[in-house]
Amino acid sequence: QRDLVLEDFVIGHPKYQESQRIAIFLSMPDEIQTEEIIKDIFEQGKECFIPRYKPHSSHMDMLKLSSAEDISSLALTSWNILQPSDDDSAREEALAGGGLDLIFMPGLGFDKKGNRLGRGKGYYDTYLDRCMKHPSGKPYTIALAFREQICESVPMAENDVQVDEILYEDC
Repeated sequence: QRDLVLEDFVIGHPKYQESQRIAIFLSMPDEIQTEEIIKDIFEQGKECFIPRYKPHSSHMDMLKLSSAEDISSLALTSWNILQPSDDDSAREEALAGGGLDLIFMPGLGFDKKGNRLGRGKGYYDTYLDRCMKHPSGKPYTIALAFREQICESVPMAENDVQVDEILYEDC
């Protein structure tokens, strides 16, 4: 129930409204639930991309979903994350096409300067680095957080990329 406010906030956000190609994570139980946002992406006729993490590396691809229902066809990884299987080569990778306009990012903690604490593998930082080399350039990044995840300061390494904006319930 508590995510509804944040979903409305996301769906009404100008950057979301103007973006056509959007990457979003499929939630783990301890993250903001993104299912309603994903449904809205399709209802608005936008394109939706989701992460496929490569284990034992910092490599991630953003692969296209064909519909919100498409999620039920995905495989569950050993980390309990739904993602396209390794041999799924039919899906478009965002950077092989027109790039991305917007990426919604998860995280364990954030500070108000846009620093993000991830799960330590560097998937999003590495991916954003690849985005910067794409002709469409770096997408706008929005982190979705619970109020409790906002801290005074988050430790940053030199290759960590700050997020453009953090949305949480009472910001």
